[in-house]
Amino acid sequence: MRVTQSGTASGLDLNLLAALDVLLEESSVSRAAARLHLSEPAMSRTLGRIRRALGDPVLVRAGRTMVPTPHALAVQGEVRAVVERARALFLTGGQVDLSTLARTFTVLANDAFTAVYGAALLTRVTREAPGVRLRFLGESHVDVPALREGVADLELGVVDTRSPEVRVEHLADERMLAVVRRGHPLLRGRVTARRFAAAEHLIASRRGRLQGPVDTALAERGLSRRVAGSVGTFPASLFVLRESDLVGLLTTQVVPLAAALDLETFEIPLDLPTLPFGMAWHPRHDADPAHAWLRTCMRELVPKGAPAGVADPVREARRRR
Repeated sequence: MRVTQSGTASGLDLNLLAALDVLLEESSVSRAAARLHLSEPAMSRTLGRIRRALGDPVLVRAGRTMVPTPHALAVQGEVRAVVERARALFLTGGQVDLSTLARTFTVLANDAFTAVYGAALLTRVTREAPGVRLRFLGESHVDVPALREGVADLELGVVDTRSPEVRVEHLADERMLAVVRRGHPLLRGRVTARRFAAAEHLIASRRGRLQGPVDTALAERGLSRRVAGSVGTFPASLFVLRESDLVGLLTTQVVPLAAALDLETFEIPLDLPTLPFGMAWHPRHDADPAHAWLRTCMRELVPKGAPAGVADPVREARRRR
């Protein structure tokens, strides 16, 4: 697609937006050239035109690499949004040829989701759309409007967005389980709320929190626990738990990771709320058939009905040992 406006002497080539989008994504002239099927000299000339149009260097040298300027970072989300709208506008009938689709999707998800489902998702994407690449970004310790600003195309997890325009689709309800190393003293006998509270605990929190719903539930019973510390992700916590007597938490989704590390999982003797696992995207992607296909992949990947079958993944993990 090539759309130009030549009402002035210099004109405005709207294809520069697509090139700018790829350049900012790759931070490399050579990689951007390969993505756009251009020679490196042609891509360099395109970058020069973009610099003149914006009045900004866009990409500057930092050692052996190139990094975006502050202005380029500020407009990146808007550029991505315009390119996506243009792509949706020129696609007809809501159809997409997956065999020829060339696209990079950025997926914002916690490390546990990527570890459990990443292989299956990448295998399907490679099989159905070999020109598509997935770039997984981990959750940040601060909340940013990644979907609205175009930093991510899709978010997966317990979505807690404050952007009213963002679309959120519920996929499953997750339950929390306790996890400890094999042979942990807590496993000798029935795990009561009092015994559970008396153990030392480890929290997985991307924000570094040292308390959560478990502490609220314990307080309702007049109990409290000692939290020895926190780590940023569930996978990281499992390696700590394997080498200590700490008690951790995970969702039913992460049970296969615990089983792979020879950890034991068990029900928490407290009434805890379920966690609504879902996916979210910006409405500019609603009419994009390629994005709709990715959403379908996610729907078919994530198992439904976790609370009703909470014991199933636990039994399955133990059966495989």
